[in-house]
Parts: sequence; C-alpha cells; structure tokens
Amino acid sequence: MKTERTVAGLDIGSGKTVAVIAEIVGELPKRPGIRVLGVGEARTTGMRRGVVTDIEETTRSVRRALDDAERMAGVQADSAFVGIAGEHVRAMTSQGIVAVAGAEITKSDVDRVNQVARVQPLPQDRELLHAIPQEYSVDRGGGIQDPVGMTGMRLETEMYLVTIGASPATNLRKSVERAECKVRELVLEPLASALAVLTEDEKELGVALIELGAGSTDVAVFHEGKIRHLATIAFGGAHVTNDLVHGLGVTQHDAEQLKEQFAVAYESLVDQKEIIALPATATHGERQIPRELIAHIVHQRLDEIFDLVQRSVQGASYGGRLSGGVVLTGGGAAMPGVTELASDVFGTTARVGTPGEQVTGLRESVEGPGYATVLGLALYGASRVAIGGAPQKKRVTIETPGVDKWAQRVKLWLQDFF
Repeated sequence: MKTERTVAGLDIGSGKTVAVIAEIVGELPKRPGIRVLGVGEARTTGMRRGVVTDIEETTRSVRRALDDAERMAGVQADSAFVGIAGEHVRAMTSQGIVAVAGAEITKSDVDRVNQVARVQPLPQDRELLHAIPQEYSVDRGGGIQDPVGMTGMRLETEMYLVTIGASPATNLRKSVERAECKVRELVLEPLASALAVLTEDEKELGVALIELGAGSTDVAVFHEGKIRHLATIAFGGAHVTNDLVHGLGVTQHDAEQLKEQFAVAYESLVDQKEIIALPATATHGERQIPRELIAHIVHQRLDEIFDLVQRSVQGASYGGRLSGGVVLTGGGAAMPGVTELASDVFGTTARVGTPGEQVTGLRESVEGPGYATVLGLALYGASRVAIGGAPQKKRVTIETPGVDKWAQRVKLWLQDFF
C-alpha cells in the first residue's frame, strides 16, 4: 500500500513512459529529497510531441510502467505527479498592484498582490498550470524577493503564468486515470527537470535547460534565480532517426539501432577511417559505409535544433546572459558529442544534467539524462507533500471556486523553486 511518505512521478513521452516510486526523505519541510524505490519503463505509441493521440495506447504504456515500478518498490502507486509539455504550452508575465493597509507589509498583503497578478482572463481552451512570482516592488523600489516586514504603501509583483491547452491536459489526465492512477497534479516537464539537475548557482548566473525528447525539444531559461523563458522546438530524436532512414536507405528499426550504437553528435569526433556494416534490406544487400556519414547526418539535425533553440533564447533577450551555461537532459542528451556541439553552437559551457544529491536509493537505475524529468516530478511531489499535500482537484483554473486558499500557499513554494 502507498504510504504518506511515498510519492510517484510519471513522465509520458513520445518515445517511452517512465514511472518512479520514491520515499520522501531529507530535511522536512525545507529541503525534502527522495529515495528511489522502484522504476518502470514502457514504450509509448499513443503520444505525439507531448499530446495524446491514442488514449488506449497511452493508458497501456502508463499501466505497464507503473506495474514494473510497483513490483520493484513493493509499493502501490495509486496517484502520481504527471509531467506535461508540448507546443500548446504558453507563458506570459502579469502585474499585480495593491495598497498596503498598515505601515508594515504582511504575509496577507503578499497573498493579495499575488492573487491580483494571478487573476487573468483565459480563453475556454486554456487552463492555468503554474503561477510563479518573479519579484516584488515596494513603493516602486524593485528587485525584492520577500517583502514581508518591509515598510511601504504600495506593493507590486511580477508573476510568470504558465498555461496549457485544456484538451491536451484533459486527455492526458484521462489516459492516466484509466490506468487506475489519480493525477495529483500536472507539472511542466522542463520545470520538473530543473529541480532534479540544475544548481542554484546556475539558475542565478543564467542557464538554459534543453530537454532533447523524442518528439520535440523543450527549453527553459533561468536567470537571477527565476524562470524567465519557456519554448518548445518541434524537432527531437525521432527526427534524427527519420533522417537516418532517408539518408541511409534503412528501416525505422534499423535506423534506431544504428543511432544507439554508432551515432555521434559532433562529426569531428569520429575517426574518418572507421567503417561500419549496414543491415541488409529488401532493396539493398549488405553495405559498408564510413561511420562519419552517420555522424554527419546526426550532426546536421542536432545543429539545426540547437540553432532554433538559440534563436528562441536570443528572441527573449537572454542570448548573452547564460553565464551558467547550457544543461542538456532527455534521452538525446546521452549521445556522445552532444555537449561539444552545444558548446560550439551556444558559445558557452555545456554539461549533461544528472540528478543531484537530493536523489538517493536506486541511483544507478536513474542516472542517465533521460530520467531528469521523472525524478524532478518525484522531487516536486515530495516538496508539495512536505508543505501540506497537493490538491486533489482534477483541474485547477483561475475560474474554479474554492482554490484560492491553496493557490496562495503554493505560489510561495513555487517562488522558492522555480
């Protein structure tokens, strides 16, 4: 049976679904960590670029991943924190202004100004996912992280609102719940990954988190400790595989195998003399090619993806403000040469994101960059539970009655972590 000290994360990607069951450990409630008890994986066939295209197939992959994680952990996961991403994600900033009743700003004043900034009209096809205070101003003096106890008459806040498509969110919830698992909360995947792999110094200096998924690439830019920019690039690892199919004249399955065995993201790292054999097909007999050809095809596609990321970051005016470098996660980040290519394109340091010290237990099972999101989801869940639990409502929107009290509590936490 699931206990109050266990939490589950569920990352449903376009290529595979990963479930993690973990025990909440560490210093509660200030700095909770997780001890991984069980991990499960299953191939996903019902998702495309972060959106459910087949509820039944998605439900099957969720159930298989959860079953494997439950068997390993010896604990049942009846609910989970579920990641969401895709081109339907939107972000905007919102301002809030209130008059301070007394001479000293109180927690109640902060809650009021947060609520003013949070209440923005949304179309019916959108729902609010996260509301994250960026900074506060007191009597027009800005750059304040916590105004409680300060003296002033006018309190302002700038809030970062993340919204998602209502239909993609509903279909994702439905797929998980049909697998007999409640969705405790939907969490934006790049923000979850950031919890697992980014350091506070990186977020303060300026860092771009690039999540190389199968169907798309998600980007999150942090600066001065806060999330500043989100974007989704409509290309990912599956496009690399398709390029190999067309460039080499092999099947999809063989292209995937060749990518796993021989692909290198940075062409110059490959020995020009190395020759590899291609699998025979109905139209081609056995062939041999330079490994450099595979590297060339992969390099060209990843270079294009990184260039699109760079344009997005520059468009948000953070191109020259990544002193903390670039951190790569997702399955594509495990490819040799990917940090060299990223460093070349972005002109800064690059590293592969791996879980920090707040993750213990079966670390060898979740060490790769492809597990950043699911570990971040579990860490998010641990922190939410540590401060008093996550909401049980299936959908939280601005218009939903009765959520204000929860919203006021959670935004202070979101400010600390995002």
